[in-house]
Amino acid sequence: MRKEAKTNMSLTTQTVSTPNVAIKKPKIHVVSFGCQMSFADSAEMAQSFLNKGWASGESLENADAVVISTCTVRQHAEDRAMSFIGRLRVWKKQKPNRLLVVAGCAAQRLGNKIKERFPHVDLVIGAKSIESFSKIIEDVLSEKFDLVEENASDFPQTATSSQGAACDFVTIMRGCNYSCSYCIVPSVRGRERYRPVETILEETEAKIAAGVKEITLLGQTVNSYQAEYQGKTVKFPELLKILNQVPGLKRLRFMSPHPHYVNKEMIAAFKNYPAVCEYLHLPVQSGSNQILKLMRRNYTRELFMDKVRMLRSEIPNLVLSTDIIVGFPTETEADFDETLSLIKEFRPAWIYSFKYSPRPQTASFIESPDDVPPSVKEDRLARLNDLAREIGRQSLQRKVGETVEVLEESENFGRTRDGFKVKWKGGEKSIGELHLVKIVEASDFLLIGEKTK
Repeated sequence: MRKEAKTNMSLTTQTVSTPNVAIKKPKIHVVSFGCQMSFADSAEMAQSFLNKGWASGESLENADAVVISTCTVRQHAEDRAMSFIGRLRVWKKQKPNRLLVVAGCAAQRLGNKIKERFPHVDLVIGAKSIESFSKIIEDVLSEKFDLVEENASDFPQTATSSQGAACDFVTIMRGCNYSCSYCIVPSVRGRERYRPVETILEETEAKIAAGVKEITLLGQTVNSYQAEYQGKTVKFPELLKILNQVPGLKRLRFMSPHPHYVNKEMIAAFKNYPAVCEYLHLPVQSGSNQILKLMRRNYTRELFMDKVRMLRSEIPNLVLSTDIIVGFPTETEADFDETLSLIKEFRPAWIYSFKYSPRPQTASFIESPDDVPPSVKEDRLARLNDLAREIGRQSLQRKVGETVEVLEESENFGRTRDGFKVKWKGGEKSIGELHLVKIVEASDFLLIGEKTK
């Protein structure tokens, strides 16, 4: 997954009539560090509280329980989460009966070391146990809080959406069967486990009923998905077909796919299923075959570019983005030049670039010293980002003069089907509505337009 972002989340469910409602509900507040998968885990964990009769807390100050979903893909993300946990010591001291739960990937990696370092933490729940989160917290909730539960059977067992949200995530799988040498995900999330089609469909329908128009499917290698459904094996392209038929779903995205599973069937989904958006995030990580081999990515530069050419040949209006890691162990200037040359050939609209961060329990950490000096990593990252900005500006400029369909995600702001951010002036706020916007200007990062419809 590609972003490191901290998100405060407060969730709401659909209103349910029950005869047995507590006078004062305790409140749950969740904070997510890391990628979209961490955000989706947060929603699922929050839903466990809501199913037990809790209310959502808008801030730390009014929360009776806080759940922190952590990330450990890069050291920076883990450090930010640990710093935040440390600052919650005062929050817990103010009301000792408050509940503090640390969950997710860093929790899986560090385990009880978190409680040893932060005694004010009540529970540590690793990423491999997220699916059992509701059962794990039952005992501690009954000990700490006097709450008459609402009828849990009246609540959906999947996370519902933030009130008024136009876009949301649905996790379709967890874990990864690959062994990329830099990646800690298989260690902290385990091997691939696929959610049943029935529960994916149920969650998607619930979110659409709550007003969501765009769904992004999540998985570490999302396009490796397969599960039994109605007597046959459903693979990822067939899952897209099933979800495309959900009434009210306007847009369907997914991340992050692995290049190995980009095949003719997946490519056909972009053409055959109208909800599937013309945007694909396709991580390459390096342009050097030597580095790709050390990374254990299971493809070469040439094979990757063959996939890109196949995609663009079949879907000419497809917009692509990618991930790049600079400063991987042994990376030479020649290796980095190959990455720059691949990007010039590939020309993705966006590049999410990172300095190599050695992670414990990974093959590269164990087998290869982190031998690229920090100053060299910084220099290479800056040069890559300069190239990325130039290609990005050109991609944005090509949109000027076009009239595009935009889904409004916040007031006068949204995205095109192919992933470009758009801002426009005037008009009333109408979250979740599709607009036609004529693009009149492009900044470095977004498009400026005028609404025509």
